[in-house]
Amino acid sequence: MAEQVKGKKVKGQYGYRDYHRKIQLMKVLFGAAMILVQLLARNFTENQAARNVLTLMAILSVLPTANVASPLLASWKYKTCSPELFQKTCGLEKTGLLLYDLIVTSKEMILPLDVVMVHPNTVVAYCSSPKIDAKKAEKYLNETFQAHRLDGNVKIISEERQFVKRVRELKPMGEYEDDGSVEYGAGVLKSLSM
Repeated sequence: MAEQVKGKKVKGQYGYRDYHRKIQLMKVLFGAAMILVQLLARNFTENQAARNVLTLMAILSVLPTANVASPLLASWKYKTCSPELFQKTCGLEKTGLLLYDLIVTSKEMILPLDVVMVHPNTVVAYCSSPKIDAKKAEKYLNETFQAHRLDGNVKIISEERQFVKRVRELKPMGEYEDDGSVEYGAGVLKSLSM
């Protein structure tokens, strides 16, 4: 698991969703404030050229702010999983690589994966969202893994107890030869996540 640097959370680390939401919200608020400042500054100058430049700057500031706001709005309802679930899973690191708080996106869906176990033989993911079509999501992830030359053996589970039970049934990662596929698979998942 990546180490935390001065309070910063990274993709795959517990608490990333809440941290990322705060950072993105601050960026959106800063962008909106800058747009308002530029528009208000127009009123303090008599020079028409300066007014036009300030208007143009405000208009050009909208796009970067909207680019930050759109993923924020899409992921707003997905919060970090409960501390109880974290406690249940944090003792399972010997089994494989644990990732938390991923929000995987495709053209057709937003897939909030609360906890993911990347194991040498499989990837088991817990998704608490009841609206997710697990079969469609598994198909997408399996195809993506196969496109990256990994085994397409992804299983999405929507019940917390079933997920924890399934992960506990897996053999420890140390019993397998390390070919780098676990870290590579985790990297693929992180790259798909916003």
